[in-house]
Amino acid sequence: MNNQLDIKRITIFLAFAFGIAWLIGLVIYLTGGLIHSPEIIPGSGITLALVLLAGGYMWAPAWAHLLTRWITREGWKDTYLRPRRRGWPYWIAAWFIPAIMTILGGALFFLVFRQYFDPSLKVLREMLAKTGQVIPTSLWTIVIIQTLSGVLIAPFINSLFTFGEEFGWRAYLQPKLMPLGGRKAILLIGLIWGVWHWPVIAMGHNYGLAYPGAPWLGMLMMVWVTIGLGTFLGWLTVRAGNVWPAVIGHAAINGIGGLAAVCVQGTPNPLLGPYPIGLIGSAAWVVLTLAILLKPGALDVGHVEPLQVDETKPKEC
Repeated sequence: MNNQLDIKRITIFLAFAFGIAWLIGLVIYLTGGLIHSPEIIPGSGITLALVLLAGGYMWAPAWAHLLTRWITREGWKDTYLRPRRRGWPYWIAAWFIPAIMTILGGALFFLVFRQYFDPSLKVLREMLAKTGQVIPTSLWTIVIIQTLSGVLIAPFINSLFTFGEEFGWRAYLQPKLMPLGGRKAILLIGLIWGVWHWPVIAMGHNYGLAYPGAPWLGMLMMVWVTIGLGTFLGWLTVRAGNVWPAVIGHAAINGIGGLAAVCVQGTPNPLLGPYPIGLIGSAAWVVLTLAILLKPGALDVGHVEPLQVDETKPKEC
């Protein structure tokens, strides 16, 4: 494997990943944004923005991957799609660690801001009442069942959408940046991934627009979050030798991220928590990120040595 940065392909990939996504973001903005987007089928709740976000924006990195290989005639080797036997523990980690991190981060937030915790689960009670369902004596039983269902089932469903991002960021850009060294490559991808989200964050995705400093602080917080989550997903890809654990891990994060909604009262600052996209809500992810980054060799196994430039030979593109 070439131990020099492939600047040409990296640049082309990023141009496509950002260009396609941000163009779709512009279409969303011009058609009402995320908040006032028209419904495709009246009364369905499925808006144009939702379809463009899930089916277009999130898939931009995957299209960038394919287009870059096609335009530069790179070929189709090392696509990170072939599972390896040695990677099975990381599939399990991808499936369950997001739930653990989310619960720990939410619990920490509610310990710090107890006024926002509602042990009576009023939100869930009202949801059940609207659907006409019989409200059981213990609502926490429903929460536990729904949590387990989300952990086990959500990764299957959400993988249809998260594959679009992971096939680009982790299966293509990450190997291209590994000559920088594992830590630098992973952190740089986290930064890029966060900035890539900026148009939709500016329109209220994840954080809304009612918090102090909107949307700029939300855009910065998104970078903080993607560096942490990206480190975990990048580590899964390095250790497993394929992109599928990252796809599952990303899907699991999306599926369990809103768990705290059933026990929230009041209006907490989304930049803080209780969801894992907040500063306190992401605390467990920060600890895991530091553990990965500080462990020698955790992000370098199976990849090239740190960048060494041979000035006697012409650079390859």
